[in-house]
Amino acid sequence: MENNFSRVSWARRTNIYEVNIRQYTPEGTFAAFTNHLSRLKDMSVEILWLMPVTPISIEKRLGSLGSYYACSSYTTLNPEFGTPNDFKYLVDAAHALGMKLIIDWVANHTGCDHEWTKKNPDFYILDAENNFTERNGWQDVIDLDYTNKKMRIQMIKAMQFWINKFDIDGFRADMAHLVPLDFWKEARTKCDAIKPMFWLAECDDEKYLEAFDTSYAWEWMHVSENMMKRQASLHDMKQVLHKYLSQTKSYFTSNHDENSWNGTEYEKYGNAAKTFAVLSCTWPGIPLLYSGQELPNYKRLKFFDKDCIEWGADKPMLHEFYKTLMQCRRSNIVFDTNATCVVLNTSADDRLFIYLLIKENSRVLVLLNFSDTYRIKFSVSHPELENGFKNIFSGLHYHFSSTENFELQAWECIIYEGI
Repeated sequence: MENNFSRVSWARRTNIYEVNIRQYTPEGTFAAFTNHLSRLKDMSVEILWLMPVTPISIEKRLGSLGSYYACSSYTTLNPEFGTPNDFKYLVDAAHALGMKLIIDWVANHTGCDHEWTKKNPDFYILDAENNFTERNGWQDVIDLDYTNKKMRIQMIKAMQFWINKFDIDGFRADMAHLVPLDFWKEARTKCDAIKPMFWLAECDDEKYLEAFDTSYAWEWMHVSENMMKRQASLHDMKQVLHKYLSQTKSYFTSNHDENSWNGTEYEKYGNAAKTFAVLSCTWPGIPLLYSGQELPNYKRLKFFDKDCIEWGADKPMLHEFYKTLMQCRRSNIVFDTNATCVVLNTSADDRLFIYLLIKENSRVLVLLNFSDTYRIKFSVSHPELENGFKNIFSGLHYHFSSTENFELQAWECIIYEGI
């Protein structure tokens, strides 16, 4: 696998925060979300990923508001979210704070009354009776035909529109693997010619990293959930993570699909939710957070109807937790893609996951207890441990030996940063 595209420099040691505009505020608008930017900046969020900002089809609409992923135009804003000026103000405000903004791009299908259905019905896959079709069991969308070169040209022009008009910084490609890889290579070549962009693929096919900077860690997500159901072991999860070391994956404990359809991270992981969050933010790759995880959010958000995140008046409880993690990532070169990751053996490897990240003179030691066993005492050995370290959550300083003894409580997670 070879990626001929260069990742933008600002995407080193970065993180992604998914924004559900509809549910983020009572207003559900770009303008209302803009008021949260300074808080997110303080939390050290770097890339804002907005779920689709395009208008939603009326025909076969699900629920009262429909799915973001059933668009009626690729070059128009959803009026429910605000005006083009509102969106441009949001992008500019994010840039002024040093953040980047990418938008969700749904290239496999459109809504059933998309403007192309009237102007260019040949852009779609048609059945024997010349009806629009859909191959994946979704009720409110119809599939595009990627053998049609004219459609491909118009799709790329639509993507370029958002770069030229609003100065966005990249795309998150919805169900990227349902679209031919050669299209994404062409789209990236032509979009990056305008401005170097960041590209996130919703898929777990390694080949797609030829066109994208990062892709979903779906296999890890599934094995982690199965581990909590006792249908997989910690060893199984470690094997998946080891395989992923050769890829740049995005790790998450929640997103819009998971939250709405499969449950919050607390339904899936219970007391291990923060333990998995630390893993997703420290294992080599890119962490991805979803709107409200910093609360924490214990409710499933409705997908097709209004269901506002309940922020409350105080600073979100996990604001400092995520801020500490993200600041550690940003300040430490071990979170670069070419750092060394060493899994350290213990006497309780069926319950503990201990790993050491090394690059040049920098070290980060991560200790995770994936069990409800209290006070697991163990030792780990590695010559690079013989150094000064700081617990990033408590701020306490230590000096470790090459063989060091530790103790972890149930579900406890500790990160030591070399000093």
